[in-house]
Amino acid sequence: MPEFCFFKKGKHIAALEISDAEKSAQLTGEGWEKQFEEVRAADAESALTRLADMRKEEVTTEHAFVTGSVFSSLLTAILK
Repeated sequence: MPEFCFFKKGKHIAALEISDAEKSAQLTGEGWEKQFEEVRAADAESALTRLADMRKEEVTTEHAFVTGSVFSSLLTAILK
């Protein structure tokens, strides 16, 4: 399975095989920002789906921490 990297411009995200240096340079020249995530996937569509899942997991984890008992305990300890 090929590895994909992601480029973002505004609200648009493009998946590109890491081995495609020419297209990567072109996107960067057009103002696209390379994202730090990289995934292995069968195709670009699957790579974009995996990226969306990864970002959703990050938001869920952050939300769970902020609303969870760990945060409450830390806040209580800080305010004492």
